[in-house]
Amino acid sequence: MQYTFKQQATPIMFGAEVFIEPGQTPQEIDLWFKRLKEAGMTVTRIRLFETYMHRADGTWDFTLFDEAYKAADKYGIKVYGNLFPATAFTDLGGLKFPKDEDHLGAIERYVANVVSHFKQFDSCYGWVPVNEPGVGHFPQEQFATDKFKEWKAARAAIDYNSGGYDRFDFADERFHLYYNTWFLQWLTDEIHKHHPGSIIHVNNHAIFTHVAEYDFTAWRSFLTSLGGSAHASWHFGYFNRTQYALAIAANCEILRSGAGDIPWFMTELQGGNNTYSGFLALCPTQEEIAQWLWIAIGTESKGAIFWCLNPRSSGIEAGEWAMLNYHNEPSDRLLATTEVIKTLNEHITFFKDAVETESGINILYIRESLWIEKTLQMGGKSYEGRDVGGVMKAAIAYFEALSEAGIQANFKEISEFNFDKSNYNGSVIILAHQISIPSKYWPALERFVQNGGKLIADGLTGYYDENAVGTMRLGFPLRNLFGVDILEYKAIDEMEELVADGIALPAYQWRGELSLTTATPLAYNGDTITATQNTLGSGKVYWVPSLVGLGSRILGDYNHLNMFLAKVIGLHTLDLSFVFEEPQKGVVMKVMGSGKEWVTIIINKATTRREFKLTLSNPSLQPIVIFAKSGGKVGGNHVSIEAEETLVIKWM
Repeated sequence: MQYTFKQQATPIMFGAEVFIEPGQTPQEIDLWFKRLKEAGMTVTRIRLFETYMHRADGTWDFTLFDEAYKAADKYGIKVYGNLFPATAFTDLGGLKFPKDEDHLGAIERYVANVVSHFKQFDSCYGWVPVNEPGVGHFPQEQFATDKFKEWKAARAAIDYNSGGYDRFDFADERFHLYYNTWFLQWLTDEIHKHHPGSIIHVNNHAIFTHVAEYDFTAWRSFLTSLGGSAHASWHFGYFNRTQYALAIAANCEILRSGAGDIPWFMTELQGGNNTYSGFLALCPTQEEIAQWLWIAIGTESKGAIFWCLNPRSSGIEAGEWAMLNYHNEPSDRLLATTEVIKTLNEHITFFKDAVETESGINILYIRESLWIEKTLQMGGKSYEGRDVGGVMKAAIAYFEALSEAGIQANFKEISEFNFDKSNYNGSVIILAHQISIPSKYWPALERFVQNGGKLIADGLTGYYDENAVGTMRLGFPLRNLFGVDILEYKAIDEMEELVADGIALPAYQWRGELSLTTATPLAYNGDTITATQNTLGSGKVYWVPSLVGLGSRILGDYNHLNMFLAKVIGLHTLDLSFVFEEPQKGVVMKVMGSGKEWVTIIINKATTRREFKLTLSNPSLQPIVIFAKSGGKVGGNHVSIEAEETLVIKWM
């Protein structure tokens, strides 16, 4: 197995946010930083509220936050200063964009005062310019409206015009993508005016619904590291609780891909109970805390910070989210975190250089698909395949299926995939119900397949171009790639059986009817072809124009989908260091390697103990259990793991 190592300058750090607000005493603040140190934590994040520093007469009083930085200095805790310009008391997430030119000037002055002041402390580690960028809709402020006009006037002519057909231009969405990047870059430049070369980190949130707003490849040019917030109570609406470990895994993979060659770091994980805030109320168990941390580690995160250490006393979140109880004593969740930190530190030589192993399988999402899905909503009866979320849930379905097989797939925006290689043998792209494929990727996908790659597409993949113009009529631009023409899609009310290459799959929502050009049939409905295989150059394309992935997810059964994937991908031909001998429902595995050593992180979300075998590419490797809280064990390649347990095994 070959590794591509990222720069390893960033240390692995764990921590919890210390929430600072008026009414707290210096003694209490000092105790919280002491608790961080006692837990083995080395980093925190502090919201630097302008409203708690900037007086009505225009002067600044930093005293309250100085106490926090002094305590951080005392206990050796690194601090990310989270910029938080003045906003309403009820605003949980903070400022996302300036309101107007005057407001931009006020933000500039806030940055100048705050950064210039707090950079003096030894504990000042870096800055978070915006807490959780992303708003889920076009920005409404006057400044955004003015900036939109400026952007649109300067916008270059578009080469591709959908053949002259009337079309959507998605200017709002494209501007929003640009505007998020512009504001983050502007804030970074302002920070560096007063603290040159300082660390810049940002934590996007609601990844499964807001990801189309994030241009991660552009952010790499000014960020030191990429991060994210992954709160079960806010962000995991597409999952049930037994799938939260999977949700964390998918979230982490999206961030890892977005970061590219810069480090990534999980900025916020839910640390405690939420009562009135959040979309649902829950308190993470100590087992879930361990699961989430180990998944982040296994996906190359440089650590994690919990939201938060201490409960705030005021506002909508009063008394919520904390890892300390109301008497400032460690909760079971904080104690569980300490156990993970202790294990990682005992094996830090491995983990500081370890990278996630590469399966070669890439699940691609396309932001234009997310834009179009949202734009075309008409209301009426709810259908999971065409509601907002259908595109992302379809991709998640394949991620979950492969996870049950013990295979960690990449989860990338199509722009993050490298289409410039000359050989794609061993590489697989899955396009699950990606309803729009922009025109610039039509030749790129052809080259990928011609040079040895395998492409699997389902649902309405490629139904539209980037302007929501239908592609399926005569002159279908993916005809050479897929080797077929689409005759029509038929809506189906009930789930049907689609037998592809001898394997029964659940056809959901639509059934595509195909006319062959160069492909060969894989499935029929009567005399009508409903799935195909095409050879192009040295690669292959498999097209199943129905929602077989999402259908499997709705049924809660990936067995047949995994049989199909194993057959068409040829899993035995991939260089997989560790894989489940048979798929394991509810089990998640992450695999990391460093030198000649490996670590497998196995999590059992099933309700009972699971016993299964691993297939090893190197059977001579010997296992040692380094983390198991419920008696999990391994003998040879046989794994025994209790329900909710996280089992971490080192192989040498």
